Amino acid sequence: MNFFAVRAIYMFELARSRRTLLQSIAAPVISTSLYFIVFGSAIGGRMTTIDGVSYGAFIVPGLIMLTLLTESVSNASFGIYLPRFTGTIYELLSAPVSVFEVLLGYVGAAATKSIILGVIILGTARIFVPFDIVHPVWTGIFLVLISVTFSLFGFILGVWADGFEKLQVVPLMILSPLTFLGGTFYSIDMLPPPWRTIVLFNPVVYLVNGFRWAFYGIADVTVAVSLGLTAIFMIVCLGVIAWIFKTGYRLRG
Repeated sequence: MNFFAVRAIYMFELARSRRTLLQSIAAPVISTSLYFIVFGSAIGGRMTTIDGVSYGAFIVPGLIMLTLLTESVSNASFGIYLPRFTGTIYELLSAPVSVFEVLLGYVGAAATKSIILGVIILGTARIFVPFDIVHPVWTGIFLVLISVTFSLFGFILGVWADGFEKLQVVPLMILSPLTFLGGTFYSIDMLPPPWRTIVLFNPVVYLVNGFRWAFYGIADVTVAVSLGLTAIFMIVCLGVIAWIFKTGYRLRG
């Protein structure tokens, strides 16, 4: 294990976040705080509890999930795209660094930034709404697992993209809508029967509900399914990345 190489990549990516602190930390926290003010305080005060949980507290896991998904993908995709754009990726490919060490550096840094941001938003949420976490260990497990999995997906996106515009397509046009429609602001049991069935085809539903179960012990779907789908998606991402480095797809030439 080339720990020096891993540490160099990891620290470089973290340093890039410190240089763009306003964009990396402040912007997501401010936008999420606005959600809490509008939905948690203004609208939530007029709504009844959902499974014994106040509406303001109910949306906390979903809003954290929204940030985790978008930031994990964005951080990891930009992290690997920038070396491709500047041409420094060839120095990395020619260095005595394995695929695992490259992933550990880039994905580890992206996941770390997402986890830190998730913890900050969790603390921010306590300012607006009171809540208690029923399963703190499982909350941490979901936080890490989802951050790592979608950082892997972001790494794939960063290799696939051939322009800065494509880096924003998946987070803005796919992940954000799926998260909003995946039970962030409501329980799927509140939907009429046809839509309740259709929404189950949205994979984000299982992520949000698994995370919500870790918070409050309630979920609209089986928690084992949430963990299983996340693990399968992680394995698929690892397989795709292994293929990318084996074939040199968009890395060489």
